[in-house]
Amino acid sequence: MQDTLLDFNTATFGLRPFSQRHDNPIIGISANIDTQTSRLHEAYINAILNAGGVPLLIPATADGNALQEIVKQLDGLLLSGGSDIDGHYFGEETLPDVTEVDPQRDYYDFLLLKIASDHQLPIFGICRGMQVINIAFGGGLWQDIPSQYPKNPLNHSIITEEKGKVAHQVTITKESVLYDILQKETIGVNSRHHQAIKEIAPDFKISAISTDGVTEAVEAFPSRRIWAVQWHPENMATNGNNKDMQKLFSHFINEAKLFRQAKDIHTQNLTVDSHCDTPMLFEAHTLDIGYRSPIASVDLVKMYEGKLDAVFVVAYIPQKHPANQATQYAIDLLSKMKNQINVNSQHVGQARSFIEADQLKKEGKKAIFLGVENGHALNGNLDNLIQFKELGVTYLTLCHNGSNLICDSAVGPSIHHGLSHFGKQVVQEMNKLGIAIDLSHAAESSFYDTIKISSAPVIASHSSARALCDHPRNLTDEQIRTLAHAGGVIQICLYTNFLVSKGKATIKEVVDHIEHVIEIGGIECVGIGSDFDGGGGFVGCAGANELINITVELLRRGYSESEIVAIWGGNLRRVINTIQSVNQIKS
Repeated sequence: MQDTLLDFNTATFGLRPFSQRHDNPIIGISANIDTQTSRLHEAYINAILNAGGVPLLIPATADGNALQEIVKQLDGLLLSGGSDIDGHYFGEETLPDVTEVDPQRDYYDFLLLKIASDHQLPIFGICRGMQVINIAFGGGLWQDIPSQYPKNPLNHSIITEEKGKVAHQVTITKESVLYDILQKETIGVNSRHHQAIKEIAPDFKISAISTDGVTEAVEAFPSRRIWAVQWHPENMATNGNNKDMQKLFSHFINEAKLFRQAKDIHTQNLTVDSHCDTPMLFEAHTLDIGYRSPIASVDLVKMYEGKLDAVFVVAYIPQKHPANQATQYAIDLLSKMKNQINVNSQHVGQARSFIEADQLKKEGKKAIFLGVENGHALNGNLDNLIQFKELGVTYLTLCHNGSNLICDSAVGPSIHHGLSHFGKQVVQEMNKLGIAIDLSHAAESSFYDTIKISSAPVIASHSSARALCDHPRNLTDEQIRTLAHAGGVIQICLYTNFLVSKGKATIKEVVDHIEHVIEIGGIECVGIGSDFDGGGGFVGCAGANELINITVELLRRGYSESEIVAIWGGNLRRVINTIQSVNQIKS
C-alpha cells in the first residue's frame, strides 16, 4: 500500500525548508506539575511560536545532568506561572494559608534557573517565574498579598473567564527596558497571583508597579538579560491579540537570536582571554580547575559554559616578594598550573602557540597559555628567560605596581625614566626567544622606550582606555595609536576601576572601551584580557562563563562576525604569531 506517512512530502504538513527556519531560536519553557504529569498551557507555546521562536517544554525533573544537557541546546528560557513558592526558600516559615506549594516544582524551577543563568541564557519570567527569579537572586516575597501587604491592595487574584482581558493598570518606569519595548508609561494587564515581591533582589530594578504599589515587573539590564512580569502576557498576546504583550515576546525572541548568534561565533572560532591570575589562588586554596569553583572566576566548567576556548594564566609576582626567591616562586606557580592541566588532561591542554590552541579546540578541549606577570621574577638574570621559555611561557609583563630592575611602573615613583640598561637587554632577549613583551603596568616612558627598541610588536595584556577612565594603568590615545602603528594589541581589562571612574561598570562600558580603541587605532589592535582572579570582573561578568555577554553586546551594536573574531583573539593571534616566528616553538 503506497498511501503511508512516508509517502507524504514536507509540503503536506506545511513545513518550511531548513534554510528558512534555521535562525528561529529554541526557547525552553518550564513545566507546571500535576500528579505524575509535566504540563503547560498552550498560550505559552503559541506566544513563542507567534513571535518566531521554537518552544520546547522542559520536563519537570530533579536530574541536574539532564537539565544541563537540555539547557545547552536552548537559546532562551521562559519561566512559566503556577503554584506558590515555599517560604523556606527566602528564609520564612510558610504561611498556613499558602496551600498551593509544590516542593517538586520549587526544586525544579530553582535548579533550572541556576543552570540557565550559569549558561547566560536570556530569561523571561512570568508570574511565579518572576517570583522565582527574585528569590534566586536574593530577594523576598509577600507570601499572601491580602493578609500581609501593608497598604490597601487590589485584588491581584482576579480570574476572568476571558484570560486576555485587562484587570488593572500598571505604571512603567521610564528608564527601563520595559519602557523601551512598549514606549508607554501605563498599560492594562490581567492578574492572577496572590504572592508578590517584597524585597527586590540586588542588581535588579523595578520596571512596573500597580496602582496599589505592588511590584509588577523587574529587570536586571544591563548586567544580565533577565526580566520578568507579574501578570500573564501569554494570554493577552494570544487570546486578546494585545499588541503590547506581543512586543514582550518579540523582544524576548530577538534577545534569544542574539544569544544564538553569539554561541555560533564562539563555537566556530577560537576565543581567547589574554590575562587571568588564577594561579595566585593556589597558595590559599585547594583548587581543582576541573570543577566549578566558588572561589575562582576561571575554571573548566565556566569556560565550557561560556564557550571560552583559551586563557592566558599568569604567575603573578608581587614587587615586595624577596628578589632571590622570585624566580622559584614563579616556577612553583607555573608548575602548579601545569599539574592542574595534567590532572584534567581529558578536558584541557597547555598551548604554547595558537596552532596548538586550534588543535585542542578540534579535540573538544580548552587551552591554557602560560605567562609571568612582573619581570621581578627574573631577579636580574637573563638566563631565567630561557627557563621560562622552556616551561612554555608565552609572555612576560615587564613590571607590576612599582618600578623594578627592568623599567618604571605606571604606579609609584620613577627610577629609570623608562627602561633601565638591564631592561633593554631583557627586551632584546625576549625578541630573540620569541616571548611576547607585555606593557600593561608599564609607565609611559617605559612604554615608548620598549616600542622604540623592540624588533617585534608588543601587547598590553590587560589595560583599558584612559580617555574613558583616567587611570595611570590605562593607555592614552597616543599610546594606542603608537601601539597600533607598531602592529601591537591592547586587551581591554575588565577591572571596574579601569572602566569607570565612579560607580559600577557594566557590559556597556566594556564595549565602550573596545569601541574607543577601534576609533583610535582600528579594529586590528583590540582584544579582551579579563584580569579574572586578580580583581577583574563587574556586575554581570564575574567569571569565564559570562564573557559571552560581551559578544552579545557587540552583536547588538552591529559588529560583524569577522570583527568579533578579531576582538576575541584574532588580533592577539596575529601578534603572538609574529613574535614567535623568530624561532621554532617547541611543543
